[in-house]
Amino acid sequence: MSPRHRPWEAAADFQIGLKPIALDHWLEGGEADPAARKDPLMAASPGLVWSETEASRPGQAEVLALVEAALGPAPDRAPTDLPPLWAAARRVPDDLCLMEKRDGQWRLTALSLCAGSFFTAEEVIGRSLGELHGPVTGFADRFQVRVQRIFEGLRPDLVLERRNWTLLNSDALHTPTSDPIRARIGEIAPVQAGRDLHLRVERQTLRRLPRTGGALFTIRVWLAPLASLADQPERLAAFADAWRTATPALRAYKRFDLYDDLVESFLRNP
Repeated sequence: MSPRHRPWEAAADFQIGLKPIALDHWLEGGEADPAARKDPLMAASPGLVWSETEASRPGQAEVLALVEAALGPAPDRAPTDLPPLWAAARRVPDDLCLMEKRDGQWRLTALSLCAGSFFTAEEVIGRSLGELHGPVTGFADRFQVRVQRIFEGLRPDLVLERRNWTLLNSDALHTPTSDPIRARIGEIAPVQAGRDLHLRVERQTLRRLPRTGGALFTIRVWLAPLASLADQPERLAAFADAWRTATPALRAYKRFDLYDDLVESFLRNP
């Protein structure tokens, strides 16, 4: 299956890239039963995939109401005693992140994180926008003020969308830590690079919660093997160009250097 989105075709550097979309395009779907994937993670390791702060329940409840407005009421068999944001997350493939103003800062006050990329819910709960994006090279200098303005200026009738991507030697959605994944890179034979390396694309949205004043950030992860580009010459060429021309900051942040030999081997013989 080809990647649903191809953000590497748009930019070779960090971009905020938020664009307005229609309200009825807010959720993409594409997973028949998200709860079947998320519930076992919650049961096994709740701290990895769920966290909330005090006083976040009103905002959580508003998120649940938005999801139900988009998808309809929850099925009769759904549990009724769950935190509202988790109940909402069980309905959608996306991870859901509730941002609210606390002490003058936009902070992460509740989140479900069943497809996180090298971080866990308990690690990031309560962090501000600047703290959440601290690992992104140059974020404070280039983007922090602009992102803050975007959050402040969000309108209730507006949904913003952006896309992000990376490459990993894993086909798992739930990747809380990089160590076990990167430890296996040396086991990949060059002829297997197209099969074992996966494009990991995030489709993200941001919208205001009109009643409580918070903001909801959603993250929908799509995965496809690198080999899915092999029979599409134009798209393969676009990926090759993006890989080879990515800025040093982007390459360092995403650790593209770990995969250079494997990717080049694939590009020579897709």
